[in-house]
Amino acid sequence: MAILSDKSITKLALENQMIEPFVARQEKKDQKEKGIISYGVSSYGYDARVSDEFKIFTNIESSTVDPKDFCPKGFVDKKTDICIIPPNSFVLARTVEYFRIPDDVLVVCVGKSTYARCGIIVNVTPLEPGWEGHVTLEFSNTTPLPAKIYANEGACQFLFFKGDQPCETTYADRDGKYMRQTGVTLPKI
Repeated sequence: MAILSDKSITKLALENQMIEPFVARQEKKDQKEKGIISYGVSSYGYDARVSDEFKIFTNIESSTVDPKDFCPKGFVDKKTDICIIPPNSFVLARTVEYFRIPDDVLVVCVGKSTYARCGIIVNVTPLEPGWEGHVTLEFSNTTPLPAKIYANEGACQFLFFKGDQPCETTYADRDGKYMRQTGVTLPKI
């Protein structure tokens, strides 16, 4: 299994619509020349952006978090350019980009160092061969202070690994429960 380079990622993105919208180079400044958290294709990955849709954990309903019986009342929905994560709390969001993963590619996500150095951890499970959709992102604020997440800026880096051949059964073949998700998607059984 080999990691894909910027050339291979760009080719798959343009020819197979693997990433839409696709940014073919690292964007580091906005149109007004202000610094931003970078996004776009990098040497061996793609830095995806977080959208402006957030689900912020709250304890208003005194709910118990149960992955088998998840209560959506444990979240407050926000559409905003800057999301404030309360201290020691958690937010769900989604990527701006829509991904279509080829049958012979597995994608692993890692957080960006800019956020990690602020105590903000980004978690995403692997994108399996044949999966497609907007990626739901999990942000954890590990600090005792409120933390900011900036919409439409880089949030995490996806690394693309090409298998020696297409897998026998893809995520699409299994009719995976998170297939073609378009918004911030809560846990499903």
